[in-house]
Amino acid sequence: MTPKFKAVGDQALLVSFAEVFSDEIHDRVMALDRAISQNPPVGMIEVVPALVNLLVSFDPCQTTHEAIATDLERYLTTLTLEKVTGTLRHVDVCYDTSLAPDLEAVATATSLSQDAVINAHLAGEFSVLMYGFSPGYAYLSGVPNNIRVPRKPAAVRDVPGGSVIIADQQCLVTTLTMPTGWSRIGRSPTQILTGDPNHPFLFDVGDKIVFRRIDLAEFDRLSKAAHYV
Repeated sequence: MTPKFKAVGDQALLVSFAEVFSDEIHDRVMALDRAISQNPPVGMIEVVPALVNLLVSFDPCQTTHEAIATDLERYLTTLTLEKVTGTLRHVDVCYDTSLAPDLEAVATATSLSQDAVINAHLAGEFSVLMYGFSPGYAYLSGVPNNIRVPRKPAAVRDVPGGSVIIADQQCLVTTLTMPTGWSRIGRSPTQILTGDPNHPFLFDVGDKIVFRRIDLAEFDRLSKAAHYV
């Protein structure tokens, strides 16, 4: 499995392992991310892992695409595919129908009751795969097979921050009011944006996520502190 290198502008290099996501591919992405982070190449500024690739940004005054590629090829020859357990994070979620406009549609599409959809979501084994699209948007794997639904044909506008959304095998807790074509099955008061410049997001890639069900009254109480309502 030989990754491909692609220059991105004059100060970044994209390393791609595949075009389609799989757990094995993502394990390789994370293994290379760890290797780079533990022993950064000269001139490296940042490494950003994604689903099937990672981006290495660098200072073009200190190094080049070719030099970075040579360093990465050396790391790849000794890559260790070990399972690293991230931090366990708990996220509150309210599934009240007033906050979950697509819960009924997901139940209908999967031939389940709404309670069964909720219970399946609570039982999911979620892991943070990557950040993308908007600040704090952590893409989670782990949506159980029996509640996987495709994206909608068109995006819905003005979806509020804190919305718990699913599409296929992925789940996400939004942080901003944004459009989305994913299904909204609940809403969370848990703050993903921390306000800490040194650790701006609640999750790290590789963290494990457990959702905890709360009722509407608790959601209203907690949301005031999170500035979602």
